[in-house]
Amino acid sequence: MLGALETSGAMRLNSAATDQLAEIRAALADTPSDRAGIRLARAAELEQMLGPSGAIGAQIALFAGTGASPVRAILFDKSDRVNWSLAWHQDRTIRVRARREVPGFGPWTVKAGLLHVAPPFEILERMVTIRIHLDDVPLDNAPLLIAPGSHRFGRVREDRIAAVVGECGVYACTARAGDIWVYATPIVHASDAAATPRRRRVLQVDYAGFNLPGGLEWSGI
Repeated sequence: MLGALETSGAMRLNSAATDQLAEIRAALADTPSDRAGIRLARAAELEQMLGPSGAIGAQIALFAGTGASPVRAILFDKSDRVNWSLAWHQDRTIRVRARREVPGFGPWTVKAGLLHVAPPFEILERMVTIRIHLDDVPLDNAPLLIAPGSHRFGRVREDRIAAVVGECGVYACTARAGDIWVYATPIVHASDAAATPRRRRVLQVDYAGFNLPGGLEWSGI
């Protein structure tokens, strides 16, 4: 399995979260659904499930390393009322507890009241991102689009992204409710608006199994 992730930058774990779906949905029941992405904080119930000793976290340890912990979580909730698209890009920020001036870290931003910073790219290359699907995502319900292997190109300049996608091709990450997709965090990805809009909830979680330098601390979820 690790070989597949290293080569393409993505792999699907069929039904890996099926037994936890009801609990995850309940934990997110009061989360607003009127925004493109809802950044989660102080989600103790989720942190227990997703952490190193939790049912899902234990599975992700194979990819992120023993003791890897969730360091950021975002709920994407598309529907017929909230249906959006996202251009090709790489995720380039992490969430931390407090600002410290450490060489290579910056610029700093505040997103939904939470502190984020762009780290040196090698930090992102050591991370793993998962997407837990709470609803079915067939081709017409806006599956994540990835450029397989693009995580091996390092930091891709904005003006080079289209060329990288052209070289790597495009793969649609369809899923059933309960499936987990595991990604190399730097993979180039995008999302179209749903062709046939309906509920499409995805819990995206970043994992890291190492400490940050210079006194910086992961925020956790």
